Amino acid sequence: MKEILINSVRDEDMLLGFKENLKGSLQEQWGERVVTFDNELGKGIIRSMEFDWGVSLFDLDLTFFDDIKLTVKSKGVSPLEFIFISKGGLTYKEGHLGEKLELEQFQNIIISPERFQEKNFIFPSNKELKVNMIRIFKKEYLKKKNNNVSHLNELLLSVFKDEKNIIPYSHGGSYSLKIANEVKQLDNVHESGIMRTLSIEGRIYLILSLQLLEHHNFETKECAMESLSKEDIKKINTLSEYIIDNISGTISIEVLSRKSGLTPKKLQLGFKLLYSKTVNEYIRQLKLEVSKDYLKNSDLTVSEIVYLVGIKSRSYFSKIFQESYGILPTDYRKYLKTGKIN
Repeated sequence: MKEILINSVRDEDMLLGFKENLKGSLQEQWGERVVTFDNELGKGIIRSMEFDWGVSLFDLDLTFFDDIKLTVKSKGVSPLEFIFISKGGLTYKEGHLGEKLELEQFQNIIISPERFQEKNFIFPSNKELKVNMIRIFKKEYLKKKNNNVSHLNELLLSVFKDEKNIIPYSHGGSYSLKIANEVKQLDNVHESGIMRTLSIEGRIYLILSLQLLEHHNFETKECAMESLSKEDIKKINTLSEYIIDNISGTISIEVLSRKSGLTPKKLQLGFKLLYSKTVNEYIRQLKLEVSKDYLKNSDLTVSEIVYLVGIKSRSYFSKIFQESYGILPTDYRKYLKTGKIN
């Protein structure tokens, strides 16, 4: 097993460590630093962005050809890390004697290692891995006006206030497709310059708020996630892909139930918990998002788009489009072309 050793927890040092160990190339634009590599070790992209008040983003999308152990040694206090795995899985261990934790797809994870303690991540071979890390250096963040950490539950508040990392903490929480969907949108930010930076920063804080909410619900048992297994969640995630692939057809709860093997009741519960929508609301929203993309990126007529997304009538489509986006589809297309509605 090859080991990658990085002797600092600072974002810039970690990124340079990845670049050197993985024999990659580094590019920087609009405050984003990206390491890409494609060689005998594996292939992938590692992205880093730093923001004010000690908040930063690390995105990893990679595949290694052999098992890789990443060891990050701290010379002091490590950041509090909110980790979400969109694809694959990995093993985490704090120090030499720490317990191994299996971190899995769609799981909400929070780690805050003990002061001076090293972190070990083991990446499995030949498995694509997508990991999102929101990192918070607590001492800097607590200087932020209106940080409102006092409104966190008692456990997480103690973690934030433990600026010297005297007590280690780890949380392997519930599995959430709602967070997965928001993380996925980070790859769909196509603006440039300030618009791109603001879009990414805003989405990072949205993801962070959802991770904090999951932690609160997990600790207070206010969320009924125990009624959905990890396998149930994976099935529902597969259903979202099935809906997209069959967006032009009639997709009923009965069809989805047969496809997944889940009861209609469990489907409704799963979609409500994971997406905050009923099954039908979720399907309708996807149809609208696909239609919006057609309006923006194709020359298809509105009637043709209505047919392609499987909506019964053009008048109904116009009605729900306006309810969702505050503008008629014809006016939306006109605005995209001219910058004007009338």
